[in-house]
Amino acid sequence: MSTVLLRLSGVSKSFGAVRALRDVSFQLHSGEVHALLGENGAGKTTLIKIVTGAHPPDAGTVEIAGQAVRHLTPARAHRLGVACIYQQPALFPDLTVAENIALRLEPLHPLRRVRWTSRRQRATALLLRLGAAIPPDAPVGALSMPEQQLVEIACALGAGARILIMDEPTAALSPREVARLFEIIRTVRANGAGVIYITHRLEEVFQIADRVTVLRDGECVGTRCVLRDAAAPAISKEGPLSESALIAMMVGREMTQLYPMRRGCAGETVLCLRNLSCSAGGLRNVNLEVRAGEVLGLAGLVGAGRTELARALFGLTPADAGEIVFCGRRVVIRSPRDAMQLGIACVPEDRRRHGVIPEMTLTHNLTLAIQRANAPDLARRLFPGGWLRPRRERAWASEEIRKFDVRASGPDAPVAALSGGNQQKVALARWLVTQPKLLILDEPTQGVDVGAKSEIHQIIRRLADGGMAVLLISSDLPEILGMSDRIAVMRRGTVVAEFTATAAPHEVLAAALGLGPSSLRSESP
Repeated sequence: MSTVLLRLSGVSKSFGAVRALRDVSFQLHSGEVHALLGENGAGKTTLIKIVTGAHPPDAGTVEIAGQAVRHLTPARAHRLGVACIYQQPALFPDLTVAENIALRLEPLHPLRRVRWTSRRQRATALLLRLGAAIPPDAPVGALSMPEQQLVEIACALGAGARILIMDEPTAALSPREVARLFEIIRTVRANGAGVIYITHRLEEVFQIADRVTVLRDGECVGTRCVLRDAAAPAISKEGPLSESALIAMMVGREMTQLYPMRRGCAGETVLCLRNLSCSAGGLRNVNLEVRAGEVLGLAGLVGAGRTELARALFGLTPADAGEIVFCGRRVVIRSPRDAMQLGIACVPEDRRRHGVIPEMTLTHNLTLAIQRANAPDLARRLFPGGWLRPRRERAWASEEIRKFDVRASGPDAPVAALSGGNQQKVALARWLVTQPKLLILDEPTQGVDVGAKSEIHQIIRRLADGGMAVLLISSDLPEILGMSDRIAVMRRGTVVAEFTATAAPHEVLAAALGLGPSSLRSESP
């Protein structure tokens, strides 16, 4: 018999005139994985901050283990068994695994003696519970992202956490690492803990969740059970949920087509790589072609060399061997300036670090890439005689905001105040004003809600239909299959296979894993 670990009743929260949550109720049971979904800005982050004690609710009650909790703080939430694992692990990279775990579990006292042997033994025991053979003396900064997540989960288990919140935990993981994480989540669930699982990847909901609650515009749209397997605890009396119904709950409308139709009218070759190598990026003998009017999907596991290829093409890590032929002419790209002057634009993977400047306004972010070499007409309009005209700049930015449907208070709003999907639109719009011949998109919809993802897909397809060559790098296999006119697969720094748009998922995945084409057929849906 499951018990209610967490109950929110009629919770509301406002920030000034903005209503973030309105009368939201939510329950988490023991032995349950409860997915929390919604578009960016729906209220998920605010809800989690209330549960972890970072924000007090304006109205409503919070109950943990059957007791109403008032004046909840992060320290008190930790003592009550609430732990949150964020997309970017909150660990100290220069400390060891054992030291990071000790900081979470050991009481602070200035005269307390440090028992190094027991620290290491405890860290090893906690990690072994998760099936992780991570040395306790390893510096956290040297660990991979999945290993850092395991350390975070070990901290939560050591603290006796009964309510585990996971915020986009698979965003930077390969399929194998995702499968391993799901095994650990099932183990945690089997031990009686409850997991609140936040994700934008709907296929994960149907793999791991028992129930799902959807927020939209700060309100709870509904809670439904998910049809997974017979062993799932029968908590909800609602019927099973389909993916199309889940999408409709999130966006408030039916979305019959997640990926736009392809026209398949590829033109002349824009980019041709011949045995391209880059020792600094681990690239070796890459052969690839991208044509005008097509989306070439670049698939592969994390670390396969896809991002490194994008960096080489944009001059961030220049190639040291091989040939780059661009629009029929052999070129050398030594810097981003060289790439931009050729007509190459790149929207990077980490949008908050490299795609936008959060502290700057929308207007200034949108005009960053404008130069006389790549957008002469616009440069003369906004910078006549080399002098910036702020009024013209703001007026032009307002037009771009409307064109790309960026949801913001105005052109002077800081980009940091925007949702992830709107930040990605800003990063994309900034490069499109230069009218590039080749657009490189590295994980363009990572961490983006389903509505914004659909809008970005429509923009990409519209650009390709207009004759632009698009190189789409994505770890989302359905996105690669749904958006690409052709698919290239990278492994260990080189292209190992190419497929048409009709390729089967198991064929692409087998190439990425270095297996035979029929190795995964029995496991494909």
